[in-house]
Amino acid sequence: MKSLIVLFNLKEGVSAADYEAFAKELDIPTVKSLKSVSEFQVFKSQGIFGSEATPPYQYVEIIHFDSIENLVSDMGKEPKMAEIPAKFQEFADNPIFIVSEAI
Repeated sequence: MKSLIVLFNLKEGVSAADYEAFAKELDIPTVKSLKSVSEFQVFKSQGIFGSEATPPYQYVEIIHFDSIENLVSDMGKEPKMAEIPAKFQEFADNPIFIVSEAI
């Protein structure tokens, strides 16, 4: 099982409500519908454990999938996926995409 971990902040002037509506209404259900994806969750950072410091990222997305090849193939087959990356880039300020694997 592989995972894609996405760390990001919202661009200046973007409202959390607008991003979260996009995530709940389009992004999460569409990505979860892909056959290669077993789970997709979006987390809003609340704080740093044991600290009063502000978290470095406002949001964390975690997508669990079976293989990169299947994920890319599935994304190409789903018509709604054509609009998601561009829309996501309207919200996210320099997101970091980390491909990982459980140990």
